[in-house]
Amino acid sequence: MGLPAFTHSTTLRWTVLVVGLFAAFTVTLLGFVYLKAKHDLTIQFDRVISLQMGMLANLPPGQMLDAINEGLRQDSARARLVGLFGVNGERIAGNVERRPPGLTADNTVQNAVVERIDGSGPEKQRVRLIAQSLPDGNVLVIGRNADEIEEVARVVGRALALGLLPAVFLCIAVGVALNARAQRRIMEVNERAQRIVAGNLRERLPRGDTDDPFSKLAMIVNGMLDEMETLIHSLAGVGHDIAHDLRTPLTRARLMLERGRTGAETLEQLQAVADKTIEALDQSLSIITAILRLAEIEKSERSAGFGKVSLADLVREVGDMYEPIAEDKGVSLVVQSPRELDVYGDRDLLVEAVANLVDNAVKYTPAGGQVEIGLVRGDGEIIVRVKDTGSGISEHERDAVLRRFYRSDKTRHMSGLGLGLNLVAAIVKLHGFRFTIRPGAGCVVEIACPYAPTPVLTIGTDPGGAAQRQPTVACS
Repeated sequence: MGLPAFTHSTTLRWTVLVVGLFAAFTVTLLGFVYLKAKHDLTIQFDRVISLQMGMLANLPPGQMLDAINEGLRQDSARARLVGLFGVNGERIAGNVERRPPGLTADNTVQNAVVERIDGSGPEKQRVRLIAQSLPDGNVLVIGRNADEIEEVARVVGRALALGLLPAVFLCIAVGVALNARAQRRIMEVNERAQRIVAGNLRERLPRGDTDDPFSKLAMIVNGMLDEMETLIHSLAGVGHDIAHDLRTPLTRARLMLERGRTGAETLEQLQAVADKTIEALDQSLSIITAILRLAEIEKSERSAGFGKVSLADLVREVGDMYEPIAEDKGVSLVVQSPRELDVYGDRDLLVEAVANLVDNAVKYTPAGGQVEIGLVRGDGEIIVRVKDTGSGISEHERDAVLRRFYRSDKTRHMSGLGLGLNLVAAIVKLHGFRFTIRPGAGCVVEIACPYAPTPVLTIGTDPGGAAQRQPTVACS
């Protein structure tokens, strides 16, 4: 018959190990206390009998006998031993039957076994004993029962031992309780994880109100699950949007080819149909290219191209690029970059992000309007700001416009894929910048980069295990 399942727990095993170490330490401590108590008591007893020897040995013979008898009469605990022996070894007074053999009268404390005689009859006892020769040739022996030392030491050791057992049982009980609590939490986590694996993406791990490591881990995992749920739903939505956006140009291309095949009578008519078909296919290819571009950016594959980029030059370059387009549409394009400000990043990606913002601003600003591109210093940030006098983005659409293929009702009649702002958001996220759509007249969008002294490169590892250099974004 095997052991119960809870005994295989790592928590319980560690508890048993800690309890074993605690018990070994306590036993060692008890041994030390026992030996120390015995040693100190022995020294104390030796000091007492040495003092008694000094007092009795200096008394005249008559007073010495009276003092011996009076001291023994008052010794109700039967701890004192006194003996006065003559030159020939005969007992003169005291409660010691005979002088122990081998006892030297050199006034040093020794261990000995003596036969005690008193009203209770003869009794052998282990004692600490001291002997001294007197001027008249007699030998005075004074001792104290050594069993008293052993008894006191045993009492101390027994008390400490009795305290050890409850402590050990308490530690084991606490370990079992902690193990049971951990097992319950693990079982609950396992059940919820099984439901998540089964497809219930709304399920989350249990998290208590405390700041224990398990709750912190649950919070991190729940955050990962939130992100995964968002990505999965986003992926499902992207698939639907791709199918929807590709279906229209592909269907149009098919219809034009079909009509050209059946209705074209001249080479010019067939070429016109082919041109319209190519235009529809180009639109489909643009959608696919944009999606691949987004995937490349979101996977951070372009991080190796990071370097120092002059934002002032970048803003002026984008302004020069779109000035003819804005002029043809009758839109005034104003570029303001009064300072040379640098940022650490991928120049091509940043040009692409700012160009997308300017392209949207020019596209959605009516003739006679104005688009401003500027560099400003914010509160601890460098900000690239694009502002126009167009219709703007409503408050409830500011999050939606960052999604792939999103087109508002008022812009569906205009050309575009609905990927521009999503591409900008991906580039900003790659760089660690902040993208904001500001409220107000027209549309104001900003890319903000926090100040940092220098670019720092850290070593990371890709999912395949290869080391790669990941940049930490910095501005100067």
